[in-house]
Amino acid sequence: MKYADLHLHTAFSDGTYSSEELIRQAAEKKLAAVAITDHDSVEGVELAQKAGDASGIEVLSGIELTAEEEGLEIHILGYLIDQRNEELIKRLDFLKKKRVERIYKIVDKLKDLGLKLRPENVFDISGNGTVGRLHIARAMVKEGLVGSIFEAFKNYIGDKCPAYVLGFRFSPKNAIALIKESGGIPVLAHPYVLGRDDLIPKFVDYGLMGLEAYYAEHTPPMTKDYLKLAMKYKLLVTGGSDCHGNAKPEVKIGSIKIPYGLVEKLKKAKQS
Repeated sequence: MKYADLHLHTAFSDGTYSSEELIRQAAEKKLAAVAITDHDSVEGVELAQKAGDASGIEVLSGIELTAEEEGLEIHILGYLIDQRNEELIKRLDFLKKKRVERIYKIVDKLKDLGLKLRPENVFDISGNGTVGRLHIARAMVKEGLVGSIFEAFKNYIGDKCPAYVLGFRFSPKNAIALIKESGGIPVLAHPYVLGRDDLIPKFVDYGLMGLEAYYAEHTPPMTKDYLKLAMKYKLLVTGGSDCHGNAKPEVKIGSIKIPYGLVEKLKKAKQS
């Protein structure tokens, strides 16, 4: 059997591994295929593909777009996209700027809560990557404001927490359309984390084509339920570890993997 991990992040978003390091680890895990799905960035894809060519690992172009609906942050994965698509690059530039604005807003909220964190401390960690909440959590740990990344999210910056900020102004409908316009397959990421299965039919109406049924935080019964939902709405099935490198060391590349046959179904859907 051949296996794939279709949810991986590099240092071009909030992971800590380079594209090349991810491929090296994928080779160690004997994965046949992987997908680079950085948050609102495609900068790591071609580097990974070059490394994959040298290692004999298939690297699918991918992305994880951030959207919002009904006050919720929603992540839409895009597979087999054209990472050089001009409209895609333009929209990603917009999202990157919104992410920077969001950092300042979250830092201001943390200040109101008595936690002084300089935005520069966050940007020092994010470097040239798309900046996000995981970078804030890492900065909070580094500055001794919290004891762990988990604590930062649980008490301060997680969804609906006191310092949480949305502010992307990009809807799931926009994200799904952009992925399709870029030649890709739009898939709802980690549906359990979203916690709103009632929104799935609406996303299907928008053009959603897949569901990430296999995910680290999905229990076997949850996975079974999402497989049933995928069948009900005639959606493709994907899955992956959501590896972020040392930022989330407990989540290893390949810890969640899917049969390569599901990759073949993605390719077939793209061709149809």
